[in-house]
Amino acid sequence: MERKLASIQRILSVEPIDNADAIERITVLGWHCVAKKGEFKIGDFCVYCEIDTVLPDKPEFEFLKDRGFRIKTIRLRGQISQGICFPLNILEEQDTWQSIGKTAILREGDDVSDILCITKWEPKLPTSMSGIAKGHFPSFIPKTDETRIQSVPEVLKRHKGTECYYTEKVDGCSVTAWLKNGEFEVASRNIWMKETSENIFWRTIRTMDIENKLRYLYNGKDVALQGELLGEGIQGNKYKLKGNMILWFNCFDIGKYEYLDIINATYVTGLQIVPPLGNITLAHSVDELVELAKGKSKLADIHREGIVIRPCIEKTDYELGRLSFKVLNPDFLVKYDE
Repeated sequence: MERKLASIQRILSVEPIDNADAIERITVLGWHCVAKKGEFKIGDFCVYCEIDTVLPDKPEFEFLKDRGFRIKTIRLRGQISQGICFPLNILEEQDTWQSIGKTAILREGDDVSDILCITKWEPKLPTSMSGIAKGHFPSFIPKTDETRIQSVPEVLKRHKGTECYYTEKVDGCSVTAWLKNGEFEVASRNIWMKETSENIFWRTIRTMDIENKLRYLYNGKDVALQGELLGEGIQGNKYKLKGNMILWFNCFDIGKYEYLDIINATYVTGLQIVPPLGNITLAHSVDELVELAKGKSKLADIHREGIVIRPCIEKTDYELGRLSFKVLNPDFLVKYDE
């Protein structure tokens, strides 16, 4: 599912915040945001900008300058706020409105990222992680980006009663390793990388003997493993690990273009997977899942980043594609989202 950084959305609720006279909590989709009191009422349309987006350096966004114009998860008067809602007239203040927006009829859900010149925030990678590009991420393997459930709350209604399992979402860097036509390759989230001794992805893959494990397990089959690279030099190494490791969460049959059982790979080859947390039957609100996402990591005495929820039997959704979504822990985001 392609992420909408900024979109037209409807205000679903407006609620007071304890001990706050000037602000109140509003809800769009499954997100809670803080807004000026009286700025919106239930049913109003707004321009909702998600967290981890970067607004342009313009006077109307000057209040974000100290944060590098990035929208982050924050806590105001004890209330978590994830995103910013602007009145619709913010679009008319943009230079792009004449050429992109004014000729179009905007509807609920429409993407207006281009009109606002919004970009996705990406953390800077150290040299050891950027590597030498061999190409873009391969088209024959799905990327590992999970959609946040707050952006697709209707998924919970469509799949109510589905038996699911959930695992810890760990804070590292995405890595994919695969065999295709007998050749073994590695990619980061976006880049297909050449093997070099300096590259931390390749070094860790070789240390963990992943190529031989894949060849043994699947006997020459075109298959991919996807996981999260953790440890020294990665995202501040919040888990205080020595060296580097990869925790896996996907196993993918490239030829059939379908997901395989990652647990089987764990038993046969000893691959380490992301920590399993349990099973649930989907019958939850977004807020209840956010509460479920809170808690301590299985890897260290810190807030866990969140959880990933998937059905026990693979299932698809017309909006997501593969039924799989993440729920981030706001306590983690407030503390570590620098």
